[in-house]
Amino acid sequence: MITHTGNKQQLFWKGSPRSISWDEAGQLEKLKNTADNCFVVLDFAGRIGVANAGELTTDGKGLQILAMVAPMTADNLGDPTFKRDYKLKYCYKTGAMANGIASEELVIAMGKAGFIGSFGAAGLVPKRVEQAINTIQAALPTESYAFNLIHSPNEKALEEGAVKLFLEKGVRIVEASAFLALSINIVHYRVAGLSQDAEGNVIINNRVIAKISRKEVASRFMQPAPQKYLTQLLEQGKITPLQAELAAKVPMADDITVEADSGGHTDNRPLVALLPSIILLRDEFQAQYQYATPIRVGAAGGIATPASALSAFMMGAAYIVTGSVNQACVEAGTSEHVRKLLAGVSQTDVMMAPASDMFEMGVELQVLKRGSLFGPRAKKLYEYYMRYNSIDEIPTAKREKLETKTFRKPLEEIWQGCIDFFNERDPSQIERAKDNPRRKMALIFRWYLGLSSNWANQGIEDRRQDMQIWCGPAMGAFNDWAKGTYLAEYTNRQAADIAEHIMKGAAFLYRVQALRMQGVHLPTAWGAYIAENKLVLA
Repeated sequence: MITHTGNKQQLFWKGSPRSISWDEAGQLEKLKNTADNCFVVLDFAGRIGVANAGELTTDGKGLQILAMVAPMTADNLGDPTFKRDYKLKYCYKTGAMANGIASEELVIAMGKAGFIGSFGAAGLVPKRVEQAINTIQAALPTESYAFNLIHSPNEKALEEGAVKLFLEKGVRIVEASAFLALSINIVHYRVAGLSQDAEGNVIINNRVIAKISRKEVASRFMQPAPQKYLTQLLEQGKITPLQAELAAKVPMADDITVEADSGGHTDNRPLVALLPSIILLRDEFQAQYQYATPIRVGAAGGIATPASALSAFMMGAAYIVTGSVNQACVEAGTSEHVRKLLAGVSQTDVMMAPASDMFEMGVELQVLKRGSLFGPRAKKLYEYYMRYNSIDEIPTAKREKLETKTFRKPLEEIWQGCIDFFNERDPSQIERAKDNPRRKMALIFRWYLGLSSNWANQGIEDRRQDMQIWCGPAMGAFNDWAKGTYLAEYTNRQAADIAEHIMKGAAFLYRVQALRMQGVHLPTAWGAYIAENKLVLA
């Protein structure tokens, strides 16, 4: 039953007695009705009731108000301009899990349900990305979608090719990730989409959602495009003089996603510390540049439940982004083995391991350690890379173990495979390694790091121990929350359905917390949002 130990309001409630619920079932139903007001009232016999309708008065007539909460629905959470600009139902986005894990099916399902998803273009060859663009554009002719543009300092041709393809195909939103600094390619994409209306206002046709975890990187996206890149692009004829002029009036990104402790590339930063700092930084740049439309700051990393979503919104997030939890959904471009494995993990079943795309730089990403030896084996490769100058320096016993346990092939045979791969993808990689044994060793090691995620996506049976599965602790938090519900079964997990539950659950929890802060004590079971039924059907 409901009890109250707070201060009584100097307000009174008037309305039909029939609109008050005195029993627990009726009270819970009214609590869940977050689209209407919630009044907790005290009658003359000392009973506590809950009503969604009625009027307030200060004349001392009517029932005593113990607490009240205004309507708060899922579509009230976040920045309304985010919904407006991207034509969305809620301020909710799914992130771009690389190698097509954030698949066409996932992006399309989210788009049709009123959300925005990013296709995981990172790691895919241009033909595969173009295929995805065609499929998504055909399925979502008016809905919003995004494509990932990952920073590729070691494969500049790949990044440049992705931008060229996005511009040619009319991809209007990119999610820029893993950037350590701005590149001429992301500047090209942004500025090539600028135009001006009859009143002289800047029209931004190519939107950028930048994912960051460091203030120094965020600051670059919060400022206008660097002049040095604008000059180069003008000389190359890739932008017009007007576009270069307009670039000074807009930031490099419309939205900044603050990435905390996530799966994949991450700095393992705590959201409660990072998000407020980036919001303050945004405010500083807004005061300096006076942008017509202020940059929005969203939150990602560790968000997979109604409670974590609400916490992000209450800290000021304009929108939220989910990642790991979507990889366990039926639409994800990974194998059934991976989805089933993810449905049973806990928050501690993750570890850091070397990243394939930035291996030489020592960059790491967060992966699943349960059910796979990829993490320890990948760390051993980086240890060898730092200790030896070439594969020929690796002691015989250690090299034999690599060739039999990890690579399952002679390293020279792996090198020939690297040559074939990069000749199609980026021939300059092979040229740079011809007279550089250490570079050659890095490419060989990256062969394992790169293919291991494909083995996971394809569900290669005899490579289960080598699967690289990107995962953050949010996956374990989701499993804890879903326990005992239909979502505990991995085959029932649909990305848009989960999004609905997270957002509606956050709105419900807001009501619960608002009442508690006014001294209302609810039954313990009422303090949690439980996903009882599917909200979005396939």
